[in-house]
Amino acid sequence: MKKVNAFLWFDSKAEEAAKFYVGIFKNSKIGKITRYPEEAAEKIGRPPGSVMTVEFTIDRVEFVALNGGPQFKFTEAISFNVNCENQEEIDYFWQRLSADGGSTGPCGWLKDKFGLSWQVSPVILGDMLADPDAARAERDDGNGQDGHCRARTSCERKVKGQNEQNLR
Repeated sequence: MKKVNAFLWFDSKAEEAAKFYVGIFKNSKIGKITRYPEEAAEKIGRPPGSVMTVEFTIDRVEFVALNGGPQFKFTEAISFNVNCENQEEIDYFWQRLSADGGSTGPCGWLKDKFGLSWQVSPVILGDMLADPDAARAERDDGNGQDGHCRARTSCERKVKGQNEQNLR
């Protein structure tokens, strides 16, 4: 395992979530699964032998999911960004990550069915935001960069403009 990795706290769906994510992303796999020993399970009200942690990899990024109970919930303060090469990829991840009870929001943001926030955006977003020609970000570049991509870019330009005004 790498020195730094993401550690995700779930109430009781760590294994289900890991399988969900691994099923969406290429170069992904489930690793080690640990189970609650009897004594620890009794202390926190879990069945002995139930899943405690699931190590998994999403596109070569390592994660650990914990079934820790209902004390903590995901918020938008933490999100994972999916960098997409084209509109086809944007649509693929957008549809799959928001499936089965997830919710979509503006500017490429969504929550999956477990409440985890994701940003689905084009890899060229940083370049587009830094481009002095603001109108260029609104045009289709011929590679299918429109739809969610343009909406995300347009929204982030507005936010960037508001932030610059706030700094003045």
